Amino acid sequence: MEHLNIGILAHVDAGKTSLTERLLHHTGAIGTLGRVDAGDTRTDTMELERRRGITIRSAVVAFRVGDLRVNLIDTPGHPDFIAEVERALRVLDAVVLVVSAVEGVQAQTRVLMRALTRLRIPVVIFANKIDRAGARFDGLLADLTERLGVACVPMSGVDDLGTADAKVRPRPVSPSAALAETLAEHSDDFLAAYLDGMPTAEDYRAEVVRQTRCGVVSPVFFGSAHSGEGIAGLTDGIREFLAGTAKPVIDDQLRAAVFKIERGRAHEKIAYLRVFSGEIGARDVVRFHRRGPGGPVTTEAKVSAVRVFEVGDGTVEARARAGQIAKVTGLKEIRIGDQVGVFDAEGAAARFPPPALETVVVPGRSEETPSVFAALRELAEQDPLISAAQDDETRQISVRLYGEVQKEIIAETLAGEHGLDVGFAATRTICVERPIGTGSSLWEITEPRNPYFATLGLRVEPGAPGSGLNFGLDVELGSLPLAFHKAIEEAVEAALRHGPSGWEVVDCVVTITHTGYFSPVSAAGDFRKVAPLALREALEAAGTEILEPISRVELELPADVVNVTLSRLIELGGIVTGSVLRGDRAELTGTLPTGQVTGFERRLPGLSRGEGLLTSEPGGHRPMVSPNRPTSPNPDRVSSEGRRNQAGHGKGT
Repeated sequence: MEHLNIGILAHVDAGKTSLTERLLHHTGAIGTLGRVDAGDTRTDTMELERRRGITIRSAVVAFRVGDLRVNLIDTPGHPDFIAEVERALRVLDAVVLVVSAVEGVQAQTRVLMRALTRLRIPVVIFANKIDRAGARFDGLLADLTERLGVACVPMSGVDDLGTADAKVRPRPVSPSAALAETLAEHSDDFLAAYLDGMPTAEDYRAEVVRQTRCGVVSPVFFGSAHSGEGIAGLTDGIREFLAGTAKPVIDDQLRAAVFKIERGRAHEKIAYLRVFSGEIGARDVVRFHRRGPGGPVTTEAKVSAVRVFEVGDGTVEARARAGQIAKVTGLKEIRIGDQVGVFDAEGAAARFPPPALETVVVPGRSEETPSVFAALRELAEQDPLISAAQDDETRQISVRLYGEVQKEIIAETLAGEHGLDVGFAATRTICVERPIGTGSSLWEITEPRNPYFATLGLRVEPGAPGSGLNFGLDVELGSLPLAFHKAIEEAVEAALRHGPSGWEVVDCVVTITHTGYFSPVSAAGDFRKVAPLALREALEAAGTEILEPISRVELELPADVVNVTLSRLIELGGIVTGSVLRGDRAELTGTLPTGQVTGFERRLPGLSRGEGLLTSEPGGHRPMVSPNRPTSPNPDRVSSEGRRNQAGHGKGT
């Protein structure tokens, strides 16, 4: 039986969770329909999700369509939880993108569609809320084409659109010049068939199916998750257009990816993983890997139990095979993003940048600081990018954020699940440093300044953007015991978290140029202590520049307020890269320092008479140009939990 893993993605409040309930009910996976406002849906399982009516953590449910088994992942729609979506994208075969027929293409819709297009993930679109006043058909299709760049093929028509009596009728794929042009753009074979003679309606539909599975065309189904109208058509469409999109099985070796961690009733760690090839079962001894500065870090452990999704949110004990999603226990050290079985460097790479904001968590009572940090570390298992860290000297606790809403969620989670009251300091921007030149340093055993029994020379130079930390060797690999090499690499990685200006140093190549030791006096600890000294000297010789995080922004606002809004954007360090005028509305695209996004968003209603819309997404880094330079962190700060580094492996010489 074929397995298919699909995600439900949308802008917040477009109706993802309601649609998930309808699909489960329509296919017989559940007998009673849950409602978001009643707090009894199958995928919003956290008390906080039920109370707020939003999705915070991805959830998995299952249903069957004929002989097709479908695992469905319901993902958050709020941009502050984009990391949850990023993790889901790693394990999906296809996506149902939900768009409101009333609001149309919204901020997060565009962010999501860009990611899906870049990854060539097949997409079926569900135009929800056809029974609400203001629902559109032709206008919505135009928006999807113009604003999302989607080649749309409507699969349903709507009678009484925008009323409570709205009904969906199937719309056949009929031969037309417009559709032929759309399909021919992505297929030379179809173009040739079209030029040789008019293809039949069946040929057109078969080509739409093929191109949907290739991720270049998107069928659009209209309906209402509230009334259930159009759900049957969407269900049939999932089977027709998305079956067969599962990633091909390479061989019978185990390959799986962890995309979610939760705690069970006995506080045991439960890892959700997608199996791409091979199989995993109870009592298997498996290896799992994560990226490290010198290559993958591998751990071995024994699986205690495996459960696969069956129907609804129910699971059964079984061996998990290719195409299935499993809940695995027993792997105590497993983390989100780990790969189980065979390591794939490309699959381990992140697709969204880490958070660029940071805040200090202030316990309500100072004696609860250890408990707060322990609870945050547990929370970081479910969302590792928050990177809970504590200063060894001041005991100050910090976490990383995508946005201000995460503060509220963290506070409510700590209060509800751990009985801990916390506040937060003002959010600040996380900058990084990178070398701008080449610098060297040599610390020899015989030097009076060197109190350690270790000779070490390091050279630091810039790496390619996004390359993280790479190690190189200008000495023979056997010139030092392996434990000494490992001590150097670990010490260098830790020291790079705080460069000359106090920020994490990224995109650099660190090469070992000289080594020496006295046997049996020298120990790994000597190299661990001298490495930060040599590194700091080499970095100061190379020089570093501070980079601030930027966000890609898109603005929609009345055309007559563009000038005043644009002026404010530029004052805050923004750069406009494009503009489009659509009637009395204008669309601006550009970049803005991430630390200025929240402030600009607060000012936007006043600048645009309350009609402005802003969407933003992480956009990398650039040399510091912000008018309000972030305060440099304490360069002497040493965190017990390291900040997240992108890392590769430099080939030694």
